[in-house]
Amino acid sequence: MPSLPRAPKRCAWCGDDPLYVAYHDREWGFPVADDRRLFEKICLEGFQSGLSWLTILRKRDAFRDAFFGFDYDRVAKMGARDVQRLLGNAAIVRHRGKIESTINNAKRARELAGERGSLAAYFWGFEPARSTRPSRLTREVLQTMATSAESVALAKDLRRRGWTFVGPTTIYAFMQAMGLVNDHVHECDARVSAARARSGFKPPR
Repeated sequence: MPSLPRAPKRCAWCGDDPLYVAYHDREWGFPVADDRRLFEKICLEGFQSGLSWLTILRKRDAFRDAFFGFDYDRVAKMGARDVQRLLGNAAIVRHRGKIESTINNAKRARELAGERGSLAAYFWGFEPARSTRPSRLTREVLQTMATSAESVALAKDLRRRGWTFVGPTTIYAFMQAMGLVNDHVHECDARVSAARARSGFKPPR
């Protein structure tokens, strides 16, 4: 009698919600070089502050509609009327400070891309050296890693450039999600997939 297929092993944080599982398996920890996706993620990490990522994930399509697909050139042109309109949009997180931060950060993103050629080239310049990463990543180890030296440095530089809602913990979560680090635990099947994607990925410089 043939054996049953083994159930996938995953990081504990994704639970069993189908949307969260798909995000874990196909997105989180996989390297990203697309400026819109990078800008989207850093903004949504700011919106997540005080909330769960699953809450934001469920609203992600609505956020994309509200912020022009996170085209930072278009978002940078948004003004006070747009803020008021979005404060009435129940499909997103209606927080004035976070909405205004997204518009501000779009302006800063435009400046940064003009200076460095792309947001990707800038963000990937903060990729940690492999020698600084844990030799074996367990759930217990991961729970001690809310920030890193690189996330502290990146957050500091972004704040110097006028970005907001970009503290070291927020930035480390951004780095985890965009594949600058592979923080799937060693027992997780997606760790191998993310590592394979990274091996074929050339960081923009």
